[in-house]
Amino acid sequence: MIGWSGRRKTLTILAFIGPMLLGLLIFNVYPIIFTAYISLTNRNQFHPFPDCTQIASRLIEPTCWGVTKAQTGLGAPFKVLEPFYANYTDLLGQFFTGSSFLNLLRIIACVVPLIVAAQVNKRLDRRLARPISSGAVWLIGVASMVAVALALNLGGAYKTLIGTGDFIGVIVQTVLFVILRVPITLVVSMTLAMLLNSTYLKGRAFFRVMVFIPWAASSLAILIALIWQFFFREQGTINQLLSAIFGIKGPAYLAQNWWALFAILIADIWFSYPFLMTIILGALQSIPVDQYEAAEIDGATSWQQFAHITLPLLRPAIMPAIVLTSISAFQMFGTAYAMTAGGPTKGAGMPGFTEFVMVYAYKQIFQTQAYGRMGAFAVIIFILLFAATLYSLRMTRITKGAYE
Repeated sequence: MIGWSGRRKTLTILAFIGPMLLGLLIFNVYPIIFTAYISLTNRNQFHPFPDCTQIASRLIEPTCWGVTKAQTGLGAPFKVLEPFYANYTDLLGQFFTGSSFLNLLRIIACVVPLIVAAQVNKRLDRRLARPISSGAVWLIGVASMVAVALALNLGGAYKTLIGTGDFIGVIVQTVLFVILRVPITLVVSMTLAMLLNSTYLKGRAFFRVMVFIPWAASSLAILIALIWQFFFREQGTINQLLSAIFGIKGPAYLAQNWWALFAILIADIWFSYPFLMTIILGALQSIPVDQYEAAEIDGATSWQQFAHITLPLLRPAIMPAIVLTSISAFQMFGTAYAMTAGGPTKGAGMPGFTEFVMVYAYKQIFQTQAYGRMGAFAVIIFILLFAATLYSLRMTRITKGAYE
């Protein structure tokens, strides 16, 4: 049995961790449970209080929880839908059909050559002598991906898939943005970090401060995004320079689908690259110099040193940063909303070409005030991000022994 001293220790521990547990329940667990419940109801601005109208109608002084009958909204009280998953089916549209799954498989099949190339390189790296370089393997993988995409009509599959419903279209557009943004950010950050780490660069401290300015200005992201919007306007800075220097009339970038996407991509990379660059720079400075000296004595080229020394030792630091960068790109809101507000539009009531997940959620909540529908939206996004987080933990655990 546990004596009084044991109980006192237990109570002491609970006294210390109790406020944290209470805060966790109030600010984390309860919102998740409440959102899941709301996702099963028809709640919106016209259904604010459950059963309030019926209760108030029987009272001489019609009030319900301190709210008068006149304040209870225009529609019936909100309730659980029949069927209870109706909000989810409205969001997912025609996704759970044979044709949608077929198009999804066609898109996944286009990525398979890259996965195969990665596995082949992993196996060849274990050999003492490689029969083919890693660059050649990746080149074959990219060429195979392009061939498969052309054979399976990737463009048609993409258009058909995003046409199954607004939610699917928004998710696909957001994933496309993440796929473009993360690798480009990694290349830019890696290049700048290696330049700033070079002993041949004079005034490195000054340049390190200068390239870090975008991250310091991220607290004013929406205001600075408006400046980027001015750059890409039809009569903006970029088109004025093109006209003055080359005599070229530039397009209305923010009114055309892909140009608008690339404009947001450039602006968001400008905001985000200092974070990844700082991590890479710190990891570069932790690599022992004697490894490079030994590689030079053995006759290794600069590319071989980068591929066999720099990248393997950077991987434990880069992988968690890439995961965080991917999640932040998936949740990106301010830049897209300030520059295009989700446009260019595809039609009345349809999400625009740059209407990413958070922009779509903002419009649904503050314009249509469909709280039940957005509760279902939040639950689906939570499941997706939770699955991505579990996968990222597996990825980061793979590189755990690199420093041991």
